[in-house]
Amino acid sequence: MRFLIQDQASPFMKKNKLIRDSILITIISVFIILLYSVLDPAEREESGFSEIPEENEPEAPALYFGFIKDSFDIEHGEVGKNQYLAEILLAQDVDYGTIDRIARKSRDTFDVRKIRRGQPWHILKSKDSMQLARYFIYEIDAVDYAVFELRDSLDIYLGSREVIITTDTVSGIIESSLWNAMAGQGQDPFLAVKLSEVYQWAIDFFGIQKGDWYKVIYEQKYIDTLNIGSGRILASAFGHADDVYYAFWYEQDSLGGDYFDEEANSLRRTFLKAPLRYSRISSRFSNSRLHPVLKIRRPHHGIDYAAPRGTPVYSIGDGVIIKKAYQKGGGGRYLKIKHNSVYTTVYMHLNGYAQGIKSGKRVKQGELIGYVGSSGLATGPHLDFRVYRNGSPIDPLKMKSPPAKPVDSSHQEAYYKFIEEIIPLLGQDVKLGLDTLKTD
Repeated sequence: MRFLIQDQASPFMKKNKLIRDSILITIISVFIILLYSVLDPAEREESGFSEIPEENEPEAPALYFGFIKDSFDIEHGEVGKNQYLAEILLAQDVDYGTIDRIARKSRDTFDVRKIRRGQPWHILKSKDSMQLARYFIYEIDAVDYAVFELRDSLDIYLGSREVIITTDTVSGIIESSLWNAMAGQGQDPFLAVKLSEVYQWAIDFFGIQKGDWYKVIYEQKYIDTLNIGSGRILASAFGHADDVYYAFWYEQDSLGGDYFDEEANSLRRTFLKAPLRYSRISSRFSNSRLHPVLKIRRPHHGIDYAAPRGTPVYSIGDGVIIKKAYQKGGGGRYLKIKHNSVYTTVYMHLNGYAQGIKSGKRVKQGELIGYVGSSGLATGPHLDFRVYRNGSPIDPLKMKSPPAKPVDSSHQEAYYKFIEEIIPLLGQDVKLGLDTLKTD
């Protein structure tokens, strides 16, 4: 009987033992996990714990204009002087018939007649003994390119490299010109052009002075690690003639983006400050000036801008050309533009006119209208620029121009918060101007 009871109890005892063992293993496992989680890597190594190595994911293949680079042998070159696509492809054993079909098929995508001297090209060849040219890639510019399939369907398409945009800041003090100040710092000289365009309604860049200063936050563009130039100016402060001029790029949803000042006013004005860029004033508005050719004193109711022959001349505002004529003993080739019921401007001594310029034509502010010359009575190439208000001549440098629309009222609260964060980036006290920049 005793043995029977033992035999009947045995399964029950075994089951309890299994439960106890299972609970004990669970407790030990939890303890090990908790201990492992609080150890740093060095302690884990000393205590004998080690991580289970994860399988390394295969590296993504290197791409070349969207193709797997290792799949082709690649040849590079540049378009030579007076070189056409046919000459490049014939050297790669592409037949005339294929070249002709490519040229005709590509016209709606990229006209091969537009390939330019010095632009890079690339040929992707098969990796075998045949070395067949499979694709021709032409770089349109630093970003865009055209791909021509040289076999099968002869497909043609456009592509773009990924452009990485960062922000950068530059500041400087002007000794002679904005251009020289930028170039002296190794900056993209076209950043000077962009800055002058931002302030073209507010600052006369022919009148900037030694000691004027600037601080600019702008976009810098890269492809991989290659610097491809500056992008948009995002914010800036320009110290000129004891004043500080702010500019902030701000986008108002569907209203688009533009530059505004610290009071939410647009930097745009009805008229530009000057009709051309990067020149110098050689003669000012006067009621009695000694004429350089006639050697007599008479009124000069305009501003003379000395500039090289062929320098572009722009309309300072929207208007209609009311006269295109030639004055042999005076202004030479000239244009007269009526902007509204009050203001009219005149551009004299032109070397020639822009394409399509004629009487009756409507022009926009900043539109190219002609080129600096020395036609008529002139000692050298320059632009004689004149402004009339209600038919009477006025000094162009003293003309005040009303601003365009300010930041919309529905966006002004957001705008002020926006520039409040940016102004410190232009200097803790940007109004100190010169002193602040000297400590940079």
